[in-house]
Amino acid sequence: MGFLQIEGKTFVVFGLANKKSVAAAIARVLVEEGGRVIHVVRSEQRAEAAKKLFPDSPVFLCDVEDEENIIRVRKEVGAAVNEAEGGRIDGLVHSIAYANYSEGLTPFHGTVKKDFLQAFDISCFSFISICNHFRELFSRDASAVTISISTTTMAAENYGYMAPIKAALNSSVCFLAKSFSSFSEVRFNAVAPSLLKTSASAGIPGYIDSYLYAEKAILRKKALKTQEAADLAAFLLSPRSSGITAQTMVVDAGMSVNYFDSEIVQGTVG
Repeated sequence: MGFLQIEGKTFVVFGLANKKSVAAAIARVLVEEGGRVIHVVRSEQRAEAAKKLFPDSPVFLCDVEDEENIIRVRKEVGAAVNEAEGGRIDGLVHSIAYANYSEGLTPFHGTVKKDFLQAFDISCFSFISICNHFRELFSRDASAVTISISTTTMAAENYGYMAPIKAALNSSVCFLAKSFSSFSEVRFNAVAPSLLKTSASAGIPGYIDSYLYAEKAILRKKALKTQEAADLAAFLLSPRSSGITAQTMVVDAGMSVNYFDSEIVQGTVG
């Protein structure tokens, strides 16, 4: 058995969109280490992508904005793992985020209520709802991991209201861990990467400039790789991280300690 000790274990991964997705990178690690992966995606198009990337993995559809879909897919996953015969899932990945800037990018104080609440529902509440409905399907010491961001207090104008929503997601990790501790040993953690090169992030206004800035701020002068975030997630899903719960774990290659890098300072004031 490999270091992660996940051979033969079953994991449900929510959120694959394409081969560049964080969800896809996590699933690849799990499969490489001998795990069984079940994908849950939002649309038929994404289902086709998942089937091409992971031909041996079951794929189910679920638009998490409608809670009835979560209830339905929980039943479908239960059947796939043969719940009637005691089958359980050992880990769950929540890699889902959505923002609708219906009136364009506005100052934070001008955030549109309906956009904020929809983004909160899909990006944060869905994690709580999924864990609730899947609770009886978890093995006693399962692990649930969501994908956050490296900082929710750096007021990046182009990220807008999503940072406060990710802050709520981070807090939810703590409250889920406490809530589930009354009847299980299920662990809840968040992986918080700095800027990644994914198709989802490419839709954020001004993201390329922010990404290039991040490369300058990172100690090694190389951007964080999606694989590096995925490796941390796989570790948190594994029994090797059994002592870690209710944490938001930053993976940013040292960016957060290097905002006053001499090259950046000179480029600004020189």
